Amino acid sequence: MEGTEPVNKKLALALTSSAALALALTGCGDDSGEKTDEWAKKVCDDVQPQVKKIQEANSSINEASRQNQSSEEVKKTDSAAFQQISGAYKSLARSVDDAGAPPVDDGEKLQKDAVDELNGLSKQYAGLKSTVDKLDTDDQSKFAQGLKNIASKLDTLGKNGDRALNKLQSGDVGRAMSEQKGCQRPSTSATPPTPS
Repeated sequence: MEGTEPVNKKLALALTSSAALALALTGCGDDSGEKTDEWAKKVCDDVQPQVKKIQEANSSINEASRQNQSSEEVKKTDSAAFQQISGAYKSLARSVDDAGAPPVDDGEKLQKDAVDELNGLSKQYAGLKSTVDKLDTDDQSKFAQGLKNIASKLDTLGKNGDRALNKLQSGDVGRAMSEQKGCQRPSTSATPPTPS
């Protein structure tokens, strides 16, 4: 029988792909039009704090999986993490919505699709929080199975959740976003840069 510790590690691993999704609001490229740059700045100024929240939530689940915590503690940690991620995606959706349509072809559709996707992710994480909250911690076997099901949903979420965001980050909009500090991947001090 699989205990809660290996299952929570799977959960942490699955969550890593969804954190990468938020970091997908980054890119690389050259200069683009001034209006596009202004639009990107509006969005990107709000992105970094939300990405940080998602990373922190991910870290808390990772931490819970490393320590030998009780089912009750794991449940509490995971629930709080999903709540935080749900709120971060909701804020990201609001940022993209408030910025208006990017000044490119199909800008309105790109914006609407990205906002819908981010709001959808927020709802799905809120749903995962509800699922965790209902798990029975008295029955180790049922609890482990419940975590396993959540890890499986997270995995699917990470694979399917970024289509509209990828479109939003292509072409001129993606290039403009990559120029903004708030949309650049935060450098991790723990990993030294590899020489090219």
